[in-house]
Amino acid sequence: MSPITTSDLSDFVRDYRGMAIRPNPGSNTVLKGLFAFEAFKEGLQEISDSYDLSILVPETFPRDLPRVTETAGRIPRDGKHHINADGTLCLGAPLRLLWNFSKIPSLVGFAEIFLVPFLYAMSLKLNYGIPFVFGELAHGASGELADYVDMLGLKSPEQAKRALALLAQKKRCANKYPCPCGCGLRLGRCRFNYQIRAFRKIASRSLFKSIVERLK
Repeated sequence: MSPITTSDLSDFVRDYRGMAIRPNPGSNTVLKGLFAFEAFKEGLQEISDSYDLSILVPETFPRDLPRVTETAGRIPRDGKHHINADGTLCLGAPLRLLWNFSKIPSLVGFAEIFLVPFLYAMSLKLNYGIPFVFGELAHGASGELADYVDMLGLKSPEQAKRALALLAQKKRCANKYPCPCGCGLRLGRCRFNYQIRAFRKIASRSLFKSIVERLK
């Protein structure tokens, strides 16, 4: 079992009664079943729907987020419905997910912030042909990088790449490099360092390294 607390699991199963803990030989926690929800967005249809899901909660939760797979094949795997290559739901750019999740770091919070809105938008798309209502990033690295430019409050993809590269380094080393904001100061002397510190709290250097590699 992962470090997820018993109360967190109980709260999730209470709120989503079709889901249950399933046996798993590893150290991760697996929840499977029918995930039922109700949601609405002003000006659009109210949706009451359900999806067969498998949710793998990693042993490093909440440092790392759950991976969710739709198991009944209802969502097309055609590259147009936000399904990753490994079959998991593409809920957003990794850093964006962790940043938003840090506000409510629980399994129920994960469902409320990411899973229900994603499935609501998916049901609107599948049932009524309505484009993804919460916005869609450009596919691939360009879309992910554009999101990081916005999150970091920078002006260009190159600045965001430099900021991510510094986040992948140890703090003491990173502070000696020019600040990615373009002010001409070292990172350690620029106010942008407060933004960098905030992001260091939500993710490990290994995650930032993986993001840098993917965006090369």
